[in-house]
Amino acid sequence: MVVPPPFLLPHGTTTLAFRCSHGVVVAADTRSSCGSLVSDPSSRKVITLHRHLLATTSGTSADCATWLRLLRSSLRLRHLNEGRQPSVAGAAKLLALLLRGCHSKDLCVATLLCGWDHKGPGLYYVYSDGTCLSGDIFSVGSGSPYAYGAMDGSYSYDMPCDEAFLLAREAVAHAAHRDAYSGGNVDLYHVRPSGWVCISREDLGNVYRGLRPMVEDIVDDEENQQGETSVD
Repeated sequence: MVVPPPFLLPHGTTTLAFRCSHGVVVAADTRSSCGSLVSDPSSRKVITLHRHLLATTSGTSADCATWLRLLRSSLRLRHLNEGRQPSVAGAAKLLALLLRGCHSKDLCVATLLCGWDHKGPGLYYVYSDGTCLSGDIFSVGSGSPYAYGAMDGSYSYDMPCDEAFLLAREAVAHAAHRDAYSGGNVDLYHVRPSGWVCISREDLGNVYRGLRPMVEDIVDDEENQQGETSVD
């Protein structure tokens, strides 16, 4: 017998990743919410699976943590049996296969698998119904429409590291500013041939305010010009 919950608890997040020639750039906010309650303002939504593979979490925190822990164990067993790590595609297909067998269990798992293997940078989106998609750019969560809006006009596969990091931070900051369920900090990771690296954790308010002076300076310049014209 399945007992339905007494009420629905809306939740959301902003996670994103995109492939570049130098690796995969991964960013996520850190706010965990349960309805209108912010249960944890500094949770970690980027999970390490092994030295060359990361996963982002979106959906029910407990479901994501459980299934990614199972995936980490499965990848470790395959590594011990085969003597090498499975590819990013292999890890994504394995997780999709595991989730597909429980598609009727009311799970909520939406994850991005971001890694580097013998084929170079790899990025896959896996959902709890068994969906498995490969792509160059993904954003998942309630703030994803705002993040896509920031990324679509600036993303390029050949963009340098500093521009890629700035774009990821900017996209999460804009999403957190508009989405009530995203906030806290922004965690920034980079998966490169030598493995993943945690680049930074920054307060999203400071990141967003750091993007505003460019607009404010333009407004100030226009006001100064108008003032000078009126004096003349």
